Amino acid sequence: MPGIKPHSKRLLDPTSSQRWVAHLDDHVNSLAWSPDGRWLAVASVSGPITIFSGSTGQVAHTLTGHGFGTCELGWNANGSVLASVGQDGKVKLWNPQTGEERCSLPGGGAWVEHLAWNHQGNLLATAAGRKLRLWDAVEGKLLREYPDHRSTIADIGWKPASNVLTSAAYGSLTFWSIDKDEPLERFEWKGSILTMAWSPDGKHIATGDQDATVHFWIFQSGEDLQMWGYPTKVRELSWNSTGRYLATGGSQTATVWDCSGKGPAGSKPIELEGHANLITALAFQHKGSLIATASNEGKVIFWNVERPRRPLVQADFGSGISQLSWSPDDQYVAIGTEGGLVTVCTPPRGK
Repeated sequence: MPGIKPHSKRLLDPTSSQRWVAHLDDHVNSLAWSPDGRWLAVASVSGPITIFSGSTGQVAHTLTGHGFGTCELGWNANGSVLASVGQDGKVKLWNPQTGEERCSLPGGGAWVEHLAWNHQGNLLATAAGRKLRLWDAVEGKLLREYPDHRSTIADIGWKPASNVLTSAAYGSLTFWSIDKDEPLERFEWKGSILTMAWSPDGKHIATGDQDATVHFWIFQSGEDLQMWGYPTKVRELSWNSTGRYLATGGSQTATVWDCSGKGPAGSKPIELEGHANLITALAFQHKGSLIATASNEGKVIFWNVERPRRPLVQADFGSGISQLSWSPDDQYVAIGTEGGLVTVCTPPRGK
């Protein structure tokens, strides 16, 4: 069971403070803020899900989660449903007010690894192996099972402010309608995709790849380019709120590309140097120019991407950082570690 230690000593400098700390029994595998920032849902790799008060760290509910492990969490748009998927092959919908399991649905494979809500919050997409399924999350009803992918689905997501569902697998990005089985479009590329991220305006989509590259498409035209030179595979991507900057991991340095104007081709990226080990998580705030980067030596660093020469503040949490997420209003940052620590901090002012 998690233990709570609210308002413990500050780990960050005077411009930023730790609000509360909790300790889970295992590696923090996923965390997700409710849309209003009231709750923070956290899953440990062994399966249990804890719903904390975002402001105080008090435990509202402890959910059984998934046998063998919970893979991912996500809230619908109004925060009335928390969805989870896991290694028991199930998709589960929870009532966050009561902590009750609303329904348990078959994900189509032994492991269900990914989920994604549409922007209205009434449709939930899930991925298990090569299977992509679409659910009516109000009734817990399967609406559609798309044709099997040619390889394991690495990531899924919705084009911003639309009902275009996107799936990433070896060799391609595929775009799907909610109304038919056939793809709307496919961007082909011979490579293994690990993660993908839409720009907030829906104009660009980027992937982090197994071959230590970042691939970048202009959605309207299908034109693409590639950024290389990373020392290892790229699993971390984050766009800022305007879609100008794309931050990437794949190194002990966070690399930020300027995608404005003609895009990043031929441009020199911003390099945020401060970590001794590989980046494991990074995230821009929802609005503004701050970005938080984290690494497997346990360090979290805050930067202003408009003034990137030196960090605003940094802290060492003693265990590799596995999860990092800004609250919806950017007032807090939630951090999860490989050792089971969960903490919520107030970020520095972006000066």
